[in-house]
Amino acid sequence: MTRRALVSGAVSLGALAALAACTGTGGGSSTASKTLTFGSGSSDDVPKRAYAAVVSAFSKKTGDKVTTNTVAHNDFQNNINTYLQGSPDDAFTWFAGYRMRYYAGKGLVAPVDDVWKKIGGDFSAGLAQASTGDDGKKYFVPNYNYPWGFFYRKSVWQAKGYTVPTKFDDLVTLAKQMQSDGLTPIAFADKDGWPAMGTFDYINMRTNGYQFHMDLTAHKESWDQKKVKDVFDNWKRLLPFQSTNALGLTWQEAAQTLGAGKAGMYLLGSFVTQQFTDPTVLADIDFFPFPEIAVEGTDSVEAPIDGLMLSKKGGDNQAAHDFLAFIGSAAGQEAYFSVDKSNLMTVKTADTSSYSAFNKKLAGVIADAKHISQFFDRDALPAMANNVMIPALQGFLKDGTIDTGSLESQAKALYAAQ
Repeated sequence: MTRRALVSGAVSLGALAALAACTGTGGGSSTASKTLTFGSGSSDDVPKRAYAAVVSAFSKKTGDKVTTNTVAHNDFQNNINTYLQGSPDDAFTWFAGYRMRYYAGKGLVAPVDDVWKKIGGDFSAGLAQASTGDDGKKYFVPNYNYPWGFFYRKSVWQAKGYTVPTKFDDLVTLAKQMQSDGLTPIAFADKDGWPAMGTFDYINMRTNGYQFHMDLTAHKESWDQKKVKDVFDNWKRLLPFQSTNALGLTWQEAAQTLGAGKAGMYLLGSFVTQQFTDPTVLADIDFFPFPEIAVEGTDSVEAPIDGLMLSKKGGDNQAAHDFLAFIGSAAGQEAYFSVDKSNLMTVKTADTSSYSAFNKKLAGVIADAKHISQFFDRDALPAMANNVMIPALQGFLKDGTIDTGSLESQAKALYAAQ
């Protein structure tokens, strides 16, 4: 997700809240209005323009006026609790999974069951479940989803004679060959903290299985056990082949090394292709799932779902409800996809005739998966993801050490406080 930059730059959430408060939308006074505010964390160029296309199509259809407030992605995500308790926008970009259910459970967002009565038939049972809070009410409308995996340039691999690895040992062997060929084998960036979680999730699911991932993120399993230590031991085999300056790189900067042919592959979500503006480079990108390690083969896929929610204030604004219904329609998702082709539409009746072979391959990986995870910071308690895992993983990337005992003691305290 991206954070919306107001005018030409990013604004703080405090400024965003102040702006929202000044608009006079939401609340009882806005119930009969034809206006709403939309808080977006989609601050990168492509998704920002994609949501602008959605807003334009919605306004053209309904006559409603939408004021979009864009905040830098990480700022939006890291300050969402403060944002929702302050003066939030009516509608806002967010994620499915635990991170949706958590704020629904805190009473900080509005249910949208009325919207789902209109759009529910166009979504799969899995997407409907991912949009449901612990109280059985719907709080989220999916816009798109996207798989995580290894992305690479076909021309580079063909020139070097590389083949897609299906086993973890093969991945390590390939990385060694790439390194000897003068490439950074695995582009890697963790300046923003969250990208490393995707590597942890995949190694964990491939080592211990999907259910262990879900139980660990729910703290039904202890962090201080051999299964968790095995994850980091496996990861240590990849550390010598990841970007050496990863903690100083954003994911966008790491993507540029892949696009320039300086890196052999990159483990990230398919949104990575937003960075390849040269059509020749974009057409040269291919993808393979994270290889098998120990259990379940490659049946588990990390495929987060992004979409929209309503703040508690936005629940009183009919225009905001209508906006969510629009993003849950074929027209709304087609408007988004017309600009951002790195993600996959979730509505069954959306026109996929413009899907490229690459889009179809990505969609097939999700469709064939037996288990779909939502990414660590969406499946786990927010405080566990932000306050514990980010510094722990960044420390591991520095020196290859991890204190699982400390992870467990912090997890105990945080989950017990919920």
